[in-house]
Amino acid sequence: MDVAVLGAGSWGTTMASLLAPRHSTVLWARSSQVAKTVNEDHANLAYLPHAPLPEQLRATADLEEAVEGADLLVVGLPTSGFRAVLEEARSHVRPWVPVVSLAKGLERGTYRRMTQVIRDTLPGHPAVTLTGPNIATEIMQGKAAAAVVATEDLTVATAVQKVVTRGVFRVYVNDDVIGCELGGALKNVVAIAAGIGEGLGVGDNTRAAVMARGLAEITRLGVAMGARPATFAGLAGMGDLVATCMSPYSRNRTVGERLGKGERLEEILASLHMVAEGVNTAVLALELAERHGLELPICAMIDRVVRGEIAPADAYYGLTPAGHESDPG
Repeated sequence: MDVAVLGAGSWGTTMASLLAPRHSTVLWARSSQVAKTVNEDHANLAYLPHAPLPEQLRATADLEEAVEGADLLVVGLPTSGFRAVLEEARSHVRPWVPVVSLAKGLERGTYRRMTQVIRDTLPGHPAVTLTGPNIATEIMQGKAAAAVVATEDLTVATAVQKVVTRGVFRVYVNDDVIGCELGGALKNVVAIAAGIGEGLGVGDNTRAAVMARGLAEITRLGVAMGARPATFAGLAGMGDLVATCMSPYSRNRTVGERLGKGERLEEILASLHMVAEGVNTAVLALELAERHGLELPICAMIDRVVRGEIAPADAYYGLTPAGHESDPG
């Protein structure tokens, strides 16, 4: 199968590396220098500096060249650039080719999930999300991981599952697209909260309480939007939440930890060279919650922190469970 992966960040490059030994895979990079390094040195020094890439993997900075012959299109782009790249690629993509989103976030201004953006820009193409507890660095090290492929048509999901499963990277199918995408997007906000706790040194008990309450918030909003509660107890919910909140490789957790240590958000984001989706997702989650008459205390507090309205240390007083509250789970 011919596969095109759009986006040469850490996760896009990792997925392309998983696919390349079994499928003819081309990785599209915005930078011609990144593409040249992948082709000549079999490396992506900007995002995966210590991970050799498969010699079979080919890269290009030409979007038309990347997508024109693809049987499967995998999109590993930040939510902010997701729609624009698909619109640019639209005239070059063959009919009925499935499109798989790797992004975990919501589109600012429209509140749309990425499979909805796929349907907007590439109507008639099966829209799929791949999500779960997937830390790119660990997968490139050959460590076992599990993911979920979600789309309403389980026949398509199963077909994509067969393509992306490889060795100890196990993939499961699900038809609860709303739940899988919201779990992936909203856990980033909770990961910032968990990271702040790490930076402040509040202890594991407090961070665990915040994570549990965060999962309850994610579940409440997800169910209100049509998701199944059970989805948030699985890989796309709790699994992804735990990995993102606990892993030192998690960029959202890293943002929170550095905020907790007193660094300014602008300096943190400038030094990451990667997108931390949770920074923008907090306010979008709050606006969605307002539509459904829900309160999301953790999202509200993190939104105030990233806006600079409250110090991280003060935020944690508001996130600590009070004795008179019922268990949000």
